[in-house]
Amino acid sequence: MGTWGTAIKSNDTSADIYAEFFDLYNEGKEPSEIKNKLISDNPNGENDFWFGLALALWETKSLSNDILEKIREIIKSESDLKLWKELDASESDIKKRKIVLENFLLKLESKQGKPKARKRISKKEPIFQKGTCLTFKLNNGNYGGAVVLDSDFISGHGYNLIVPTRINQKNKPTTSDFKNSNVLVANFGNWKDKIPLNWFLPKYFQKDFSELFENIGTIQIDKEFDPIKNSEYAGFTSDWDSFIINPVNQQFEHEKENGINKSFSINILTKRKKWWHLK
Repeated sequence: MGTWGTAIKSNDTSADIYAEFFDLYNEGKEPSEIKNKLISDNPNGENDFWFGLALALWETKSLSNDILEKIREIIKSESDLKLWKELDASESDIKKRKIVLENFLLKLESKQGKPKARKRISKKEPIFQKGTCLTFKLNNGNYGGAVVLDSDFISGHGYNLIVPTRINQKNKPTTSDFKNSNVLVANFGNWKDKIPLNWFLPKYFQKDFSELFENIGTIQIDKEFDPIKNSEYAGFTSDWDSFIINPVNQQFEHEKENGINKSFSINILTKRKKWWHLK
């Protein structure tokens, strides 16, 4: 993640949230629904998260008073400028950022004309086939792993449903290791025994994330999943790093002092049974 300028969308967080908002908006979802989902997916949203969300809401003529007031508080308190100072930004950039934020607030306080039109979405193919086993390096130097539970060829968005596992080993895992693995259940931070399960968009994968993952092979997945029917249990994102690798690293770090969290076999997700009835 990084920042390349002082503009509102000149950082990964704002740009990604703004893009994700309009991905869902162009699918036909209502702005209020998208807002609630993004906030739920980012319970500890930083300033740039709120800036990206507020801009998208304003452009769709759906900026609510609570979001506007939050932006106003961030800008008036200069908390964002203080953060830039802590990150050793130059005085020149801080002055530019201050002007950008003040103009941004004026924009949000003004009336938007027509809401931004929805774009027709071109059909996209998923990155991985169902059952693909992905490995990646962990912070501790070991290999971790995640399983592609399904590939979406119906909606046209090319989603992959991916769940991280508890694989944490020195040697590169094999498909047998994935078959015998357990699903990662997170309880660090605000996570309360929740599975970091998400539908991943193909957008940004080749450019930003492809070098982080290696395809080990495939395992049999009997269960079928649906992006709409299973939306209560899985989120939607285009950030493959933050929602696959990061939760694994954070959970394992949390367990160093708090003990190993409960888990369950990957077979519960791959075999035909209602996996969300877990205890």
